[in-house]
This record gives sequence, structure tokens and C-alpha cells, in this order.
Amino acid sequence: MLNIVLFGPPGAGKGTQSERLKEKYGLVHISTGDVFRALDPQSDLAKLAKSYSEKGNLVPDDVTIQILEAEVSKFPDAKGVIYDGFPRTTAQAEALDKFLAAKGTSVSVMLSLVVPEEELKARLVARAEVSGRKDDADPSIIENRINTYKKSTAPVAEFYRSQGKLSEINGVGSIDDISERLYTALDSRKTKI
Repeated sequence: MLNIVLFGPPGAGKGTQSERLKEKYGLVHISTGDVFRALDPQSDLAKLAKSYSEKGNLVPDDVTIQILEAEVSKFPDAKGVIYDGFPRTTAQAEALDKFLAAKGTSVSVMLSLVVPEEELKARLVARAEVSGRKDDADPSIIENRINTYKKSTAPVAEFYRSQGKLSEINGVGSIDDISERLYTALDSRKTKI
């Protein structure tokens, strides 16, 4: 089973590139952001997740892991999964490893999109104009999201680097160019798909 962690800061292009990887390799795409937004808005879990994400903060690990495991279990016959927006902390990475090991598999590769901060901010503002997401339009929330990424999420790359699973990808350029870089990195690992 091919398990890809698609990694990068807010605005790096994870959602766009996940869809392309999904199509090319026939994988399931699980975006924790999309999963959180799809929760019943009246549920306690949705209210809890929203209380964190609206401020640009991470949803607590135990809540995120519980939601992710339930989502993955919906696809028992998948030939692979793209984890978009997960794991966001080292504790989540450890929990993902444990969860996948119990299923007889593991993370195959972390593809990390590297994008300069000013480019990220410009992309998020542009995305807000199209998507209507308030968290992408507010400069203070964008700043907090990027700072939270640097403090809590960026260290996850080192977790996978220590396992020899990290591939850093230049995330600047046309969507097609970035996709080709991702395909090349994935194919060069000679992972069975």
C-alpha cells in the first residue's frame, strides 16, 4: 500500500497537488481540513475543531487522530492514501505510524512542498478571493497559521527525514511543473504502486 504524506505550510499547494497525485496513481485523498469542514456543524467534535481552526491553531492531536482513523477506515480496499494536512505534529506522526503498522503497512514517503513565506501569503489571499474561506483572508490569522506551522508542524519533516522518507520538492512554479517534480520524486523511490 502506498501511503504518501503530502506536506507543506498553508498555501503550499497541497490540495491542488493531492488531486493530481490521486488521479495519476489511483489513490484515496484524505485532507484533514476537508474532513473537519465536512463534520456535522452541530456535533461537539465539529464545534471543538472549529474553535481551534478559526483562530489558525491546530486541532488537538487526540481529536485529529480519532477523526483521521475513522476516515481511513472508510476505504479498506484502497491501494494507497495521500495524507494532506496530517500529520501536523510529531505525536500525530507517531500515532500514524502505529495506526498503519496495525494495518500491516507504513508511510512510504513524505513529499514536502517548499515555498517562501511571502509566496504563501500571496497564495492564501488569492485563495480567499476564490474560496470565500475567512481564515485565508485575515492577515493576522494567516500569520498565526504560518507561525504555528513553523513551531508545531515543520518538525514533522525531521521525523520522516530520520526514517529516510523525506523528499523536499520546490513548490514554486506552474502547477504542472510542481506536479512533474512530485511525480519524479515519487517514481524515483521505486515504490510499488
